[in-house]
Amino acid sequence: MQHTNFKGRVFMTHPTKAIYRWLLSDFVKVSTAPEATQGLYTDEDLSQSFSRIETIDYHSTMEVNGIKFTAYHAGHVLGAAMYFIEIAGVKVMFTGDYSREEDRHLNQAEVPTQRPDILITESTYGTGIHQPRPEKENRLTSLIHSTINKGGRCLLPVFALGRAQEILLILDEYWENHPELEGVKIYYASSLARKCMAVFQTYINMMNESIRKKFRDSRTNPFHFKHIKSIKSLDRFDDLGPCVMVASPGMLQNGVSRDLLERWAPDPKNALILTGYSVEGTMAKQILNEPNEIPSFRAPETKIPRRLTVEELSFAAHVDFRENSEFIDLVGAPKIILVHGEQNNMGRLRSALMSKYQDRKGTDHEVKIYNPKNCVELDLPFRSVKYARVVVATENEGPVVDESNTDAKKPLSDSAPLHEGQILSGVLVEKDFEISLVGPADLREHTNLTTSVVRERQTVIVDAGSDLVRYYLEQMFGAVEVLADDADATEFRVMGAVNVTHEGNQSMIEWEGNAMNDAIADSVLAILLAVDSSPASVKLSSKSCSHDHNNSDDKSTPETSELHNKSKRVITLEERIEGVLAILRAQFGSALKYDPSNSGLAPTKATIEIDNLVAEIDFENLSVVCERSKILQQRVSHVLERAVDTVAPLSQNLAATNSVGSKSTTSTKTSSNGNNGADVAKPVIEAKPIIEAKPIIEAKPGIETK
Repeated sequence: MQHTNFKGRVFMTHPTKAIYRWLLSDFVKVSTAPEATQGLYTDEDLSQSFSRIETIDYHSTMEVNGIKFTAYHAGHVLGAAMYFIEIAGVKVMFTGDYSREEDRHLNQAEVPTQRPDILITESTYGTGIHQPRPEKENRLTSLIHSTINKGGRCLLPVFALGRAQEILLILDEYWENHPELEGVKIYYASSLARKCMAVFQTYINMMNESIRKKFRDSRTNPFHFKHIKSIKSLDRFDDLGPCVMVASPGMLQNGVSRDLLERWAPDPKNALILTGYSVEGTMAKQILNEPNEIPSFRAPETKIPRRLTVEELSFAAHVDFRENSEFIDLVGAPKIILVHGEQNNMGRLRSALMSKYQDRKGTDHEVKIYNPKNCVELDLPFRSVKYARVVVATENEGPVVDESNTDAKKPLSDSAPLHEGQILSGVLVEKDFEISLVGPADLREHTNLTTSVVRERQTVIVDAGSDLVRYYLEQMFGAVEVLADDADATEFRVMGAVNVTHEGNQSMIEWEGNAMNDAIADSVLAILLAVDSSPASVKLSSKSCSHDHNNSDDKSTPETSELHNKSKRVITLEERIEGVLAILRAQFGSALKYDPSNSGLAPTKATIEIDNLVAEIDFENLSVVCERSKILQQRVSHVLERAVDTVAPLSQNLAATNSVGSKSTTSTKTSSNGNNGADVAKPVIEAKPIIEAKPIIEAKPGIETK
């Protein structure tokens, strides 16, 4: 945390945070000793990092930047947790070190309540099988008892946390049940274990039911041992007669456990009992081969005879193959990633699991297993369904607008439920992997985003009258709304978005900045810059003015009036259908067939025949039906939809000519249109199901959209 660029938050369970201080403090002490190399951390680093740690309770779910995680008991050491993590809909279960065996004080690892997509699990013991716990305890106490009866000493190297406390609980209970051992001392020599004992005495409530019951019934703390004594160093240890020594470190590399090994190794009455996992390359692993001699730690060239008995009884809180395999079955994740294990153990475990799930290969229940090497990235594809939350208005002006009614777009309310075929529009916001459909006015309230309105204004010189300006705008955009028309200035509104004020020989364009309005404004500007140089401008400006601005309501010359009449003429239904047919003919050629009308009316139906596949077009509702080929139906529908938009001026409402359609807008459609399988060409961008895995946002009646 202190020496990297990590700036995030750190979470631990309460016991882990308490142990963290002692554990890292001990590490700093060892790493800064005179004989040690330069340490990684200092006491100041430890203090600063400790203040950044936040605590989490078991079974509680936290959310940070859209990432949810829940802690479960891992059963490895006090405070150990497995984490169930959810990121953007993908669920991951990370076990870390875990144990499914309930011992004297720890809960066994828990199965999550949800099924994850990925299980990341340890593989420490590979395909190894542990001895049943009652048998291990009986064998441990029997070995110790027999060694003591011979007058020997027992050395139990342990890790400072977890297994040390478990072994001490077993020995204290055994001594309590065997009064004949009253005179034999049990010691534990680990300064870290002694410091952490206060944590175990404090968090009894986070242990299993067995030790909590013992605490309630006896009214005494189980970690206040009756028959066990702690020693700080060997200087205060009277090595006289039989005894039992529980000492760290567990790998016998150095420290108290190594010193006692070298001291007791020559005596055949003594015993060494290894109770934890032994790593390759350590003295603990080497001595399992029972060599005749062992090297001295301080003088490696000096050899010490090894005559003491060596036994291995693993009390390590890691799952064996049976427990790991059962846990994998209970979790039910389709993808398994093996970590925390030696290469050979991981490889054997992967082979065993692949053989177990061989019959599922190629089915919907196939289980894929990976064992990547350290620092190797693993890419896994996922397909997930995305949901958009629709924020419904409760007041007069709401965030989501009903686009279905082209006459008057009204905000939704709780009293106006969604219906099939209804089109909604709003701002699609994605935050912390969640998608919401919200209105611009409500972005601050529902998303903590702020909105700003940018109004843009530009003035250009146009040596032409307002009539010519209006004429050219209508030629491009169709109907233009006149906001003001007086002797001093004339103001137009183009496409309901851009205002044009013409005064004298200047035209000022003003609009609210956004992508669509900017495009319209650019087009208006291009038209204005070309007005005074066009042939029509020259023709009209060569004649004198024939009207009075102050006394006449008619402010146009005969020539401009004729131009206005032409530009304002509404395209008829027949003309539009002819235009649509022309586009269809350009696309499909002779495949397009229809019956021409002798009465001058446009045809109401047409067909397109390609490779014996026939698509029928109904111009009354602009629907396309092709029962034998959905692909042809979609293609024709797509072309028809574009043709409807093309044959009319931009600002003219198509509904005004009794034709189906409305001004093109980007929306989210609630569901299918209900035309019995027909594709309806509506100039609306709507989400449609497709084969490829693409994000699809389809609003459904209710609170969420899929």
